[in-house]
Amino acid sequence: MMDHSIPVIAIDGPTASGKGTIAGRVARELGYNYLDSGAIYRVLAVAALAHGLSPESESDLRKLDALAASLPVEFRADRIYLGGKDVTESIRSEEAGTMASRLAVIPSLRGHLLQRQRDFRRGSGLVADGRDMGSVVFPDAALKVFLTASAQTRAERRHRQLMERGESADLAVILADLQARDKRDTERAVAPLKPCEGAHVLDCSDMSIDEVVNTVKAWYLKA
Repeated sequence: MMDHSIPVIAIDGPTASGKGTIAGRVARELGYNYLDSGAIYRVLAVAALAHGLSPESESDLRKLDALAASLPVEFRADRIYLGGKDVTESIRSEEAGTMASRLAVIPSLRGHLLQRQRDFRRGSGLVADGRDMGSVVFPDAALKVFLTASAQTRAERRHRQLMERGESADLAVILADLQARDKRDTERAVAPLKPCEGAHVLDCSDMSIDEVVNTVKAWYLKA
């Protein structure tokens, strides 16, 4: 049962908008718990890839349902484990991100993972980031933010992240992939990506991390 007395800040937005970085910083500065909802979908994506499962296959979809219902995921400190294996780095791959986006449009899989996300609402408060935190997972959030940036800006940020990790990256390919994900996420039938009612829309294309964090905290203190 979800404890509605625990305040939630919901930060939604498209891929590479910086919502994870911002949500993590806001959570640390407020002393709140943090939920990276995308990580849960990415863990399922890694499991699907490991088993060679495709969401377009009816037989594989049944296996994915069973996998999601009993997903052996653990969050320990700043590490993420799948069946005891550290997948913190592998879930951040482009392949895992693309698969996660494909899985996220399937209602049955979303249903299995919904309660896992709500279980993070504990302690003194929660900052959650994702695509439907304010609309579906925590509709009673004290503050709802829709963080966005231009596709070009987001592609450049993602490209920089991959290069800093020593991974090969093509900016044009990343941009095309982001645009495809945006289209898929905004057009899906279940919880399409868009600002929910009551959300503060923040375009951070030309803002620093500190500026965005301070803006979100100021909105929260006024909520």
